[in-house]
Amino acid sequence: MTQDDAQNIGDKIVEKLKTIFDPEIPVDIYELGLIYDVMVSEDNDVKILMTLTSPNCPVAETLPVEVEEKVKTLEEVRDAEVEITFDPTWTQEMMSEEAKLELGFL
Repeated sequence: MTQDDAQNIGDKIVEKLKTIFDPEIPVDIYELGLIYDVMVSEDNDVKILMTLTSPNCPVAETLPVEVEEKVKTLEEVRDAEVEITFDPTWTQEMMSEEAKLELGFL
């Protein structure tokens, strides 16, 4: 897999992540800054390191599954796994400018 291929798959994964919304905030999980890292292996296995807005997030059980399922729908992706971390803890500072604007923080 070339660097371009990896970048292309990465871009498609990001586009897919932008279709998933936090149920409490009308902004997608990517713009919210919940996605910390996306790794694509030589075999096109994808690992996503993400966080939640809080450990008691009402979608703590379902959101990671939704992320895995949506990313797996990409034909280039062989498998997807989501790892949840709270290190570093999510803060509003991690939101994109677009998300801050959408939510009236700017």
